[in-house]
Amino acid sequence: MADFQSLTWKEAREATKRGLVAILPIGSTEAHGPHLPLATDVIISEEMSRRAAAKLNARGIEALVLPPLAYSVTDFSSDFAGTISIKQETAAALIRDICVSLYSQGARLIAIANSHLEPQHVASINEAIDMVKKETGLAVAFPDKRRRRWAETLTEEFRRGDCHAGSYETSLVMAARPELVHEQLRRQLEPVPISIAERIREGARSFTDAGGTQAYFGDPRRAIEYDRYRRRRGACSTGAQLHLRGVAPTTPGYERRVDAG
Repeated sequence: MADFQSLTWKEAREATKRGLVAILPIGSTEAHGPHLPLATDVIISEEMSRRAAAKLNARGIEALVLPPLAYSVTDFSSDFAGTISIKQETAAALIRDICVSLYSQGARLIAIANSHLEPQHVASINEAIDMVKKETGLAVAFPDKRRRRWAETLTEEFRRGDCHAGSYETSLVMAARPELVHEQLRRQLEPVPISIAERIREGARSFTDAGGTQAYFGDPRRAIEYDRYRRRRGACSTGAQLHLRGVAPTTPGYERRVDAG
């Protein structure tokens, strides 16, 4: 299975004519503790997308993974070196332009795999989706894993909200890019049992304000390589579960119907 950018222009033309499902991984470039790379959210979104595309292709739905977006609204971690933030309107415009361009070429459906959960960033995705719908009449699938229907399939740490570079995200990076995890540091980190989601609602404006003085929340020491965790629990991979529910056909005549909730 090829990524979209590996195609020639003629191959891309034929793929869109056949009714391509294009999955757009979205992440950030931001601090994720002293043990994970700045690209953590991008890595997770790309792995989600590849696994989802493989599941869809196995079901006879042609799907390819688009080049990832590595820049987003990351103001909460701006007090840590390496974080690169863009304006909400810039992020929304970029996502809108990508989707409109692909739909104008005949793509069957665009699905978003997002792993960066800062409220303004998620707002930029929803803003872009609204613009695409208004301009093209077409939906964009976006399983927002903050919503209960998706969060219930994820870990307890994720549901509590203390999950930035904690066991949840660390486990996913260990599965996708284990060589990028600073294992010795990870094993030495003390838990930070603070719900970043609650602190944001209470008015915190940065990770430091919220109590994440090393740019992580949760317990990285409890991380386990995610595929082993998945086998132990008998669950689907995160990416495939989210995206199959979001983009798989529900009727024989399916074309662009989508459960984007």
